[in-house]
Amino acid sequence: MQQQLQHYLDKLAYEIDSWDLSVALKAGDRLIVIDTRAPELYAREHIPGAINLPHRTMSEETTRGLDRDALVVSYCDGIGCNGSTKGALNMTRLGFRVKELMGGLDWWKRDGHPTSGSQGSQGNSEMMCGC
Repeated sequence: MQQQLQHYLDKLAYEIDSWDLSVALKAGDRLIVIDTRAPELYAREHIPGAINLPHRTMSEETTRGLDRDALVVSYCDGIGCNGSTKGALNMTRLGFRVKELMGGLDWWKRDGHPTSGSQGSQGNSEMMCGC
């Protein structure tokens, strides 16, 4: 039972869902949301306030200006893409405190949250997951 408890504690320590991210952003929590995809995909659509830092370019140099006390939330397209995992790994290696957004941009949109960019949306006022 202890292993199972630790598994769930670890998931909550290292992952965040779109509902909790939205609540944290609205509350003004100290966050850096990082879109780990290619710049052209970020320009098309991204989470409002997110910065674009493709996982392949993460380094001491490219992260120099980022707040090391903030929680970093890494995301990509969704469950079929592991860019968020690669970004979370890279940022952790660089000494940041990191969570990976479960379901990425896909689940952010499915839960009705707005996006920015050339194909951005206003979102849906109904939240699908309030967990």
